[in-house]
Amino acid sequence: MNQHDLAEIKRRLNPDKRNPSLICGCYVDYVGNPITSFALPVATLYEQENEKYMSIFKKVLSGQIGQTLNPIAFPAENDDLLLRVRNSGLNDEEAVQTLFTRLIAGIRAEHPDMQSVEDAQTADNWLILLMHDDMDVRRRDINGEIDHENSDRAFSYFLCAVCPVKQEKPALRYVPSDSIFHERAPEWLAGAPALGFLFPLYEGGAADVNTILFFSKDCNDAHADFLKAALNVEAEMPAAEQTDHFQALLAQSLGAECSLDIVQEMHGVVSGLIDEQDKDAEPLMLAKQDVARILTDGGISAERVEAFQDGFDKTFGAGAVLPAVNIVAPKQFKVDLPSVSIKVDPKQADLLETRVIDGRSYLLIPIEGDIAVNGQPIFPSKS
Repeated sequence: MNQHDLAEIKRRLNPDKRNPSLICGCYVDYVGNPITSFALPVATLYEQENEKYMSIFKKVLSGQIGQTLNPIAFPAENDDLLLRVRNSGLNDEEAVQTLFTRLIAGIRAEHPDMQSVEDAQTADNWLILLMHDDMDVRRRDINGEIDHENSDRAFSYFLCAVCPVKQEKPALRYVPSDSIFHERAPEWLAGAPALGFLFPLYEGGAADVNTILFFSKDCNDAHADFLKAALNVEAEMPAAEQTDHFQALLAQSLGAECSLDIVQEMHGVVSGLIDEQDKDAEPLMLAKQDVARILTDGGISAERVEAFQDGFDKTFGAGAVLPAVNIVAPKQFKVDLPSVSIKVDPKQADLLETRVIDGRSYLLIPIEGDIAVNGQPIFPSKS
């Protein structure tokens, strides 16, 4: 799935068009006890209400694939619950309630019972929302124009959003009839989704019923407990964890050959590949062979390259591929020392060099243009 596919679905969630047909919800307390459930035909919603609901579902499709959004295998032949929910357009009440029960189990697994009264008083409730829609798939001719005569396929899908519901603090509100302020009882307000998913995956105009597109607001949180308890699937390694493991592997396998030069080479090559990637294409993924080629071209010895490839399989699994954006941050080049942190424009990263002078290691940065320290213009010392 690519950003173009995501944008196509998100356009369906324009409140003015009212494309989705039905929204179902289940509101549960902080320990997962259901408070209420409901079904709302989208056509009956007030404009502002519809806008709020659509805003929540758009969030489930936000971010970058490989970071906040990750495809996760969900074998439909082993469990057809998601298909039953999708195929019924959320009208199979038994299937919807069964899904709610499983999602509540996921919430309970991720947020176990509170250990103190204070924890319980400040805990969030949860709102689970489901939305169904049927989208016409636009086929295109060889010129890229929409072929209206042959655009006869439809993509039927539903979105799930799991939102924390927080209680406001007590406050005073103005009552015009009394011309004074009275205490307002705290209200429970639904926030942006912490997690959610699209089912099935939308792939080149077709449905992949064996995959969900899972959303996590925090790309460092894979929600492994939730996914295992709710859908019996394994979570993907979080983006930040992939980055940390890759960097540790590079340092360990290359040893003393892991120099500033090779890191600059890695950053420059991978960033260039990302820049060349069509924004509507699938996210750029790199296998161990791709990284090994960059290392070899950068002058790393064959022994160290082989050690990297062996370590890659042990760390990420044989045949694994990583999103390129989790290997390098194309818009960032940062050098950290124990007491100093230096940020450099990635396009100028090749200006940095390391050198040993009189037995001491130095990081050298050529001076080009004016210098300022905390905003204060200065001049280089003459020696």
